[in-house]
Amino acid sequence: MNIQTIQNKIYEVRSQKVMLDFDLAELYQVETRVFNQAVKRNINSFPEDFMFRLTAEEWTFMSSQFVMTSKRPKSALPYAFTEHGVTMLASVLKSDIARKMNIAIVRAFIAMRKMIVEHKDIIDQMKKLEERLGTHDVQLKQLYQAIAQLLDNKAKQQNWDKRERIGFKTKEK
Repeated sequence: MNIQTIQNKIYEVRSQKVMLDFDLAELYQVETRVFNQAVKRNINSFPEDFMFRLTAEEWTFMSSQFVMTSKRPKSALPYAFTEHGVTMLASVLKSDIARKMNIAIVRAFIAMRKMIVEHKDIIDQMKKLEERLGTHDVQLKQLYQAIAQLLDNKAKQQNWDKRERIGFKTKEK
């Protein structure tokens, strides 16, 4: 399985990277109901920092953000599995497909973490640049105001209205 496909099924909920039960069931090629039954039979292997059920508000927000491909019952809220919970699934789901998929999922989590670490310096540089540009705009505004004031003062000193006109003149009263 392509790591990018797996990474597209990793979401951020409660400031944690998680995968949802129906996505994991699809990857493991089992029904969501069967997947959740296996987890419930081994519930002691999944403490709250490994797995939690989404709240109605979280699920409503998430389902409004992307198109759901699964046929999930409206009444049941999905389980979210953290990286550690996904690793624990290897001890619960014993099929060859599950073992291979578990390795691929763990690799996807590792690749995401590595990408975040590698790009942290770029993110920091962008934040610094944004801060610097914010003060730069203020400085430019002050500079434009100073130039406008100098031009106004210069115009007042020159008395443009009282000067004799240059160019073609007509006789006017």
